[in-house]
Amino acid sequence: MRLNMLILAFVSLGGCATSPLPEADPNMAWVEFAMPAPGGKVLMAESLDGQRLRDGRFFQVPPGSHELEVRFDFEVISGGGLGMQAEPQERMCYLLVRYDQFQAGQRYRLEARNLAFTPSARLYNARREVVAEDRRANCLP
Repeated sequence: MRLNMLILAFVSLGGCATSPLPEADPNMAWVEFAMPAPGGKVLMAESLDGQRLRDGRFFQVPPGSHELEVRFDFEVISGGGLGMQAEPQERMCYLLVRYDQFQAGQRYRLEARNLAFTPSARLYNARREVVAEDRRANCLP
């Protein structure tokens, strides 16, 4: 099961990985992604303001207020009891981040991480200040 999910993820990302990222539009804000903690497997854009996106590698948004939804897949290694190590467990979560002040020509960074089974996301501006955090996480085991 785990192998099937991994193969599906690689196949679905295969088309995106071969095409270069578009040029940043100076009339839009650009949001890039990062997973600073180990255990993260996939972080990709799912929807912008409720509309699914075709390219999950970034967000490019007009100035103003927007709701970003990202998919964050990560692995959690938990103890198996009596000192035995259990198989890592994979989680697939959808995180929602809303920010009301996107500015044209600015770059933002959305970072996702997890503390055990609990995911979180933060949106940073170019000065590395936190400007928004996730409001909701829906996870599949």
